[in-house]
Amino acid sequence: MKNLIIATLFIITFSSCEKMILGTEEANNPINNYNIFWEDIDQHYGLFTARHRNWDSINTVFKPQVTASTTDAQLFNIFSQMIEYLDDSHTYIGNPATNQYYVSGNTLNVQAIDEFSLSLVKSKYTDNYSNVADNDEFGFAKIKNKNIGYIYLGKMDSNDPNKIDNVIASLKNHKAIILDIRNNGGGDDAFADRIAGAFADSEHFIYTVQTRNGKNHSDFDAISKHFAKPQGTEQFLKPVIVLTDRYTISAGEVFLLHMKSFAQVTQIGDITAGDFSTTSNNRFLPNGWTYQYSIQMFLLPNGQSLDGVGHIPQVYIKNTKADITAQNDKVLEKAIDYLWTTYGIQ
Repeated sequence: MKNLIIATLFIITFSSCEKMILGTEEANNPINNYNIFWEDIDQHYGLFTARHRNWDSINTVFKPQVTASTTDAQLFNIFSQMIEYLDDSHTYIGNPATNQYYVSGNTLNVQAIDEFSLSLVKSKYTDNYSNVADNDEFGFAKIKNKNIGYIYLGKMDSNDPNKIDNVIASLKNHKAIILDIRNNGGGDDAFADRIAGAFADSEHFIYTVQTRNGKNHSDFDAISKHFAKPQGTEQFLKPVIVLTDRYTISAGEVFLLHMKSFAQVTQIGDITAGDFSTTSNNRFLPNGWTYQYSIQMFLLPNGQSLDGVGHIPQVYIKNTKADITAQNDKVLEKAIDYLWTTYGIQ
């Protein structure tokens, strides 16, 4: 099992279809906390089928391990192993009193943080980097000595996504754009939709969403269809390279569902996290612990789920921590080379 993450947890806020409030009459003992935890996930988690997970088998393994004398440390370890089986970084268990949290399936995601450096991109590879937002999470520049624009999106969120029109207007005379969503921890799907609209060539049916709404693992609400379409005052229809890594998560991956439907877009980098779903609101146990999990199922038009799989790039390459330490971004260099060898753009 992966090591526990003992740190302050920065959790992306998502909407929820419901909220569970446990009354004070609930008994605070290991067995009751276990039963509530297992049953709540069993009745509301949205991805058992998509991720091919048998939650009953988890109950068979772990329920006998919980007794009246189970310590908090032992129970936390049991819960951590249970959700690790889901391999879903939208799912976590936390003890706010001790600031101890465990995020499912998160080891490779966190590792990718050290495999990217925006400061390196700024200093070695680009000129005139400008922030669109109040921080580095949304900015643009040009690649040094190339007729190639560069956009960085570190999260799918800012005060005004319509500012993408100004960015595209500034870069529209370049022959290509490298759009970097490495280390993008997600955010707002509507923001992702609006940004992608600046690159849309036409309307495309890209995915469906359903929310779990019953006790059976197959109980979902009606299918909601989602489309990518042109938006805003500026469209960039020349070649676009989207850079990804394992920390491209959630709304960052939804953004890629839009982008990969456009003919001029190529994904280069590492496979993304494979965690698309909206999550529940925070859930609470009688012992004060909190947890959260995925409640939706995203499917491609052909019925395929990318949850637990991620977006597989057309050109696979990844940095190591050593590459970044040596001041080399092999992923960005590959994108620049790809534009030259494929399109003759430099």
